Amino acid sequence: MSYDEPLDPDAIRAEVITSDSLWRRVDVVAETGSTNADLAARARAGEPSGTVLIADHQTAARGRLGRSWSAPAGTSIGLSMLVRPEAVPPERWTWLPLVAGIAVSESLQRAAKLPAELKWPNDVLVRDRKISGILAERIEPAGADSGAGCVIGIGINVGLSAEDLPVPTATSIRLQPDAAPVGRDRMIITVLNAFALLYRQWSEATDDTALAAAYLARCGTIGRRVRVLLAGKPDVVGDAEAIDTAGRLVVGTPAGRVTFGAGDIVHLR
Repeated sequence: MSYDEPLDPDAIRAEVITSDSLWRRVDVVAETGSTNADLAARARAGEPSGTVLIADHQTAARGRLGRSWSAPAGTSIGLSMLVRPEAVPPERWTWLPLVAGIAVSESLQRAAKLPAELKWPNDVLVRDRKISGILAERIEPAGADSGAGCVIGIGINVGLSAEDLPVPTATSIRLQPDAAPVGRDRMIITVLNAFALLYRQWSEATDDTALAAAYLARCGTIGRRVRVLLAGKPDVVGDAEAIDTAGRLVVGTPAGRVTFGAGDIVHLR
């Protein structure tokens, strides 16, 4: 199996678009700057919930705090999903990127047989190296025809060589010697189906206690010494103790327990 096989849009659609599926439209483009930026623009123009945009090559993929990166064509998965959970209270939407993280980690375990774990809030690691990143953006409606939505971007390093990695602390499926051979189509199908199942469970739940437990079971941040990097504020160092029912990280510090809803996390050895 070659990790740089071209994407097969028809094969992807055949396995993720069904009569009772979350997904209603899957578009695949050869190249774009950012699938998140493109799908966010479409969301503001009224694109319906259940749309997926996949790029064979992203030249300016977006991450947190305005970061961007690129990878050689055919070596990564870059996709964005649009959902409009209008029946779910807005304060619960903070769980959406964490739901995506659970879906990616489970998919890497299932399809690639890799020991994937979650790094709060938006990374997926294999053996303490980043293999996937997630970015969720709330999209406000441009008019009265549609409600608010959320675009969730997922990037997964599939066929990158060591020379292609964006940072030394990253990895890819190809670089894991014990990975099961899996192409991008199969990974995309597995991730979309896993997210759809988790999204349905989340949207139908009345609270997030069970989800917090599921995230905690997969989270490699809990129990570690961490440094929390906050824009414009001093770093906070402490022990990551828990994920609360709002998806926030609870850190024990000499001054007491501190709860974080966002921030960059460094795992300290």
